[in-house]
Amino acid sequence: MRIHTGERPYQCNYCDKSFSNNYSLTVHLKIHTGEKPEKSYQCNKCDKAFAYSSNFNRHMRIHTKEKPYKCSQCDKAFTVSTCLVRHMRTHTGEKPYQCNQCDKAFSDKRTIMNHMSIHTGERPYQCSYCDKSFSNNSCLKVHLKIHTGEKPEKSYQCSKCDKAFAYSNNFNRHMRIHTRETPYTCSQCDKAFTDATCLVRHMRTHTGEKQYQCNQCDKAFSHKETLKNHMNKGHN
Repeated sequence: MRIHTGERPYQCNYCDKSFSNNYSLTVHLKIHTGEKPEKSYQCNKCDKAFAYSSNFNRHMRIHTKEKPYKCSQCDKAFTVSTCLVRHMRTHTGEKPYQCNQCDKAFSDKRTIMNHMSIHTGERPYQCSYCDKSFSNNSCLKVHLKIHTGEKPEKSYQCSKCDKAFAYSNNFNRHMRIHTRETPYTCSQCDKAFTDATCLVRHMRTHTGEKQYQCNQCDKAFSHKETLKNHMNKGHN
């Protein structure tokens, strides 16, 4: 039943992960203890091997295309139970992950972690080709294609104009131009923005944070663009 309820009562005492059964917790704990069990489950379709039958069975579904976890509300099916749990929230509207900085709530942990970077300004995913950094790995992957030259198919077509996009996040951001939607709301004043980066920059007007430090003098700036202008005019 925990597949449907999303209940995960088995809590790791080393980190914030939790699990629906004790076996999964036991497996997870070995990451922290450093114990490396023998990988005795060998895939006969590829060269991967696994220490636990649950991971092996999950992997085999990549080859068999089996999707045993079926939604009771629509015709979607999934290879793993956690995907079904997340999907069910699209039907129930459940948003169990509440932001402790604002009133927004989210249906899955990954989304709230991305959202929290709006408040913290944290951008831990660093491009290895340039100095850009990102709040989540998916944005970094999109950015890296600029350097690698890879040009993905633009499958997201705007119905309001002739623009098309390769990634759903860029498409969604663009659509807000047409809808005038500003979902990123400041918790300190009544301003709202179409994308998260604008909110991050705006929040610095409240916090006074100036994270961009000039390496030639003692001046610091809240925006990277302002620092660049300073470097061009003041030190060149």
